[in-house]
Amino acid sequence: MASRRSLAASLRALSVSALRPAAPAFAGARSLAVRPGAKLLQPRPLAPTAGLRRWYSVSKDDLVPDSRLWSFDEVKAQAEKRVADVVIVDVREPSEVLSTGLIPGAINIPITSAVQSFHIDNEDFELLYGFSRPEKNAELLFYCKAGVRARAAANLARDAGWAKVGEYPGSWLEWEAQNGPVQQVTAPKGEVTK
Repeated sequence: MASRRSLAASLRALSVSALRPAAPAFAGARSLAVRPGAKLLQPRPLAPTAGLRRWYSVSKDDLVPDSRLWSFDEVKAQAEKRVADVVIVDVREPSEVLSTGLIPGAINIPITSAVQSFHIDNEDFELLYGFSRPEKNAELLFYCKAGVRARAAANLARDAGWAKVGEYPGSWLEWEAQNGPVQQVTAPKGEVTK
């Protein structure tokens, strides 16, 4: 029984001490909150954002070194003439190409799902895409939907050894808005599309 009494007394002492208010963390805490004219801390002003960059936008600073920028009219003339040493490369995903088509004469090398495309050997490239890889002395003209992936592909091609790369910054959005000619693409037999 003595143990029950001591346990009960201990529990009573704990519950009574739990009901007492805690002492302030430092002595002036209570008086600071109620004292008239006391200075309250102000939040710091936001840091200026002028130095931040928008990485989803195309600017002159983001261009690939020595990359030629092609206009709509230049790309249209190239698509009509099909000069052999210039290869138009669509870097959109196959599902995008199937739903919209290509700039006439373009080849599709999807940059998002096949980043390694410019770094694999010729045999693997041909097995993957079903056509020969463009020659290293050819000029590659990249486009996508809005220009961002085209810039990334131009960087990859330059890193892989192509000296002449170009970008069509307006890409498919401008091509479509300007009513440029479209080469329709169909899915290979047996392939299921979304």
